[in-house]
Amino acid sequence: MKTNNSTRKLVLASLFAALTFVATLIHIHVPGMQTGYVNLGDTLVITSSLLLGPVYGSLAAGIGSAFTDLIHGYVVYVPATFVIKAFMGVAAFYVYKALSKNKDSYKSYAVSLGGIIAEIIMILGYFLYEGIFIVGYSGAAVGIPGNCIQGITGVVGTVLLLKVLNKTKIIDMIK
Repeated sequence: MKTNNSTRKLVLASLFAALTFVATLIHIHVPGMQTGYVNLGDTLVITSSLLLGPVYGSLAAGIGSAFTDLIHGYVVYVPATFVIKAFMGVAAFYVYKALSKNKDSYKSYAVSLGGIIAEIIMILGYFLYEGIFIVGYSGAAVGIPGNCIQGITGVVGTVLLLKVLNKTKIIDMIK
């Protein structure tokens, strides 16, 4: 039985949304962080977009991350998280695509730079959202160090996850 490509991508996007949800749900509060937590969700945000492309990957990233905020009771962050995480995925994909000549081989430098740009979007996105809608800019600045830690975790996690997936040939099954 042959499935069309859009059905396959929709199923994979659903799977990645669920994986992103779980990876974000399992979190660690970092001493000194006023709000939020560190998790492996951004690893799946970036990975899903690199593997599924900017549309399906960013939707998976936004939906999975936003649902975690909803479950944790951070309802005020749900719309921001959806937009920020989806935009992170789009940016990571296009930066990676611009740097990588061989789209079937996930080179660490291209993945890293795409991830770094995505994480800068996350840091600025939450700073602006919190600054405008929640606590003002001076209050929002308190979250920047924690978001930087989250960003580093996301980039390192993505590079490591793609190295493992490349060796196990799982990427070939996804593509």
